[in-house]
Amino acid sequence: MIKRVLQDKIVGSLRNFPVVGIVGPRQTGKTTLAKQIAGSHSGKVVYLDLELPSDMNRLTDAELYLSSRQDCLVIVDEIQRMPELFPLMRALVDKKRRNGRFLILGSASPDVLKNASESLAGRVVYHELTQFSLSETGADHLNRLWIRGGYPLSYLAKSDSLSLGWREAFIKTYLEMDIPQLGIRVPAGQLRRFWMMVAHLHGQLWNASSVGRGLGVSPVAVRHYLDILDSTFIVRQLLPYFHNTRKRLVKAQKVYIRDTGLLHLLLNIKSDDELHGHPAIGSSWEGFVVEQILDLMPAGWQPFFYRTAAGAEIDLLLTGPGDRKIGVEIKYSLSPRPAKGFWTAMEELGCSRGFVVYPGEEEFPLSGKTKVLPVTAISDIFR
Repeated sequence: MIKRVLQDKIVGSLRNFPVVGIVGPRQTGKTTLAKQIAGSHSGKVVYLDLELPSDMNRLTDAELYLSSRQDCLVIVDEIQRMPELFPLMRALVDKKRRNGRFLILGSASPDVLKNASESLAGRVVYHELTQFSLSETGADHLNRLWIRGGYPLSYLAKSDSLSLGWREAFIKTYLEMDIPQLGIRVPAGQLRRFWMMVAHLHGQLWNASSVGRGLGVSPVAVRHYLDILDSTFIVRQLLPYFHNTRKRLVKAQKVYIRDTGLLHLLLNIKSDDELHGHPAIGSSWEGFVVEQILDLMPAGWQPFFYRTAAGAEIDLLLTGPGDRKIGVEIKYSLSPRPAKGFWTAMEELGCSRGFVVYPGEEEFPLSGKTKVLPVTAISDIFR
């Protein structure tokens, strides 16, 4: 069992908020994590899985049931199946405010945050449980995490072939069952073709018109498809950074598939050897490192990328409190050297520090405020 970094944060939130939420895609271990928290909880715990008809029946009169358990930690799994619980939870919390009253779990639903923000404002804090990160698996398993991705059953599979089989089954289930259950009506085949196109554009500037022509649909439909994958935590849209300048800035976002295991499956990459012979290895590495850095990003920081028409460019720009800016270049090379555009962008933006993240083992300086950093040491970025 790999302990999730998020566990201690959730336990801390239960001490300070009446409602705590864990959101994220299916199969990232939300239920397992909730049960671990329940096992170490000092008081009474009630666990409800809304995918089970028996548990749904217990909530036929939800107000009566939950009111009689006001001194328990009530865990509600798959909360998006009963959105009417949100206003009821608000009323119960306001009637008897006590921290650590509800722990709610939601599998990638566009409605979870929306309903909660309307009904539970000021009463809830959310945590996103992502796939396994390098800080959880350890540096010794870097290659395995990169190739297989961080979904627990893919990462922990006994062989590469079993890992591939699990990922294929995950995509099939996601398209044919999970998406329809969220009330989204898009043909599974069409969404899979779109997903594969996103994989081939991984880490590149997004062009909805071009993608739409390839699929034979309008840019509006493409926007809808991308929003589906974004709101269900499958893709990440990295927005461009704008600042007061007369320079011509790139305005399109960059799109990444968040889990490299799914990326590799969609690109038909089955092994380490195939990955190292594939033209997408650089963009795959970039997306992997971006996710590892953002997993460690403290509250108050925001991620962007920066690019101008003149060629100034930063792969990942991190902005923090006090107008702090950190530039990160990502290179899959043992002798990484940023292009001129990186140094130009660092100067234009006034970045306080810069890092070049690479797959090597040694850390060394490049200039007064920029150094080369192994991916295993990226926690230094925010120190």
